[in-house]
Amino acid sequence: VQLVESGGGAVQAGGSLRLSCAASGIIFSIYAMGWYRQAPGKERELVARIGSGGATTYAASVKGRVTISRDNAKNTVYLQMSDLKPEDTAIYYCNGQNTYAREYWGQGTQVTVSS
Repeated sequence: VQLVESGGGAVQAGGSLRLSCAASGIIFSIYAMGWYRQAPGKERELVARIGSGGATTYAASVKGRVTISRDNAKNTVYLQMSDLKPEDTAIYYCNGQNTYAREYWGQGTQVTVSS
C-alpha cells in the first residue's frame, strides 16, 4: 500500500496550492480519505476529510479556504488550498481509512507560507 503526496511547496500569504495524494494497493473507492497536518511543536490535526460517498468535513481553521475532492478513477484525493496564511505552514499528510478502521498514511509534503 502506498499513499504518495505531491504539490507542496513555498508560497506567499494569500497564495494557493493544490496537494495530490495518489493511492495504490487499496480499493480506493471504499476508503475515506483525509488530509492532516502537523506544524513544528504541535500535534497532527485533521484538515479535511472526504468519505467514500463524497461527504466532506473541514477543520474550522480552513473552512472556506480549502476544498477536498477525490477522483476514484485515478485513485487520487486532492486538497485545493487558497488564501494561505503563515499558520498553514506544516507538513501535510494524506490518510486513508476503511470501514474496518484499517488506515494508511503517506510520507507527507511540506507546505510553507511566508508573510
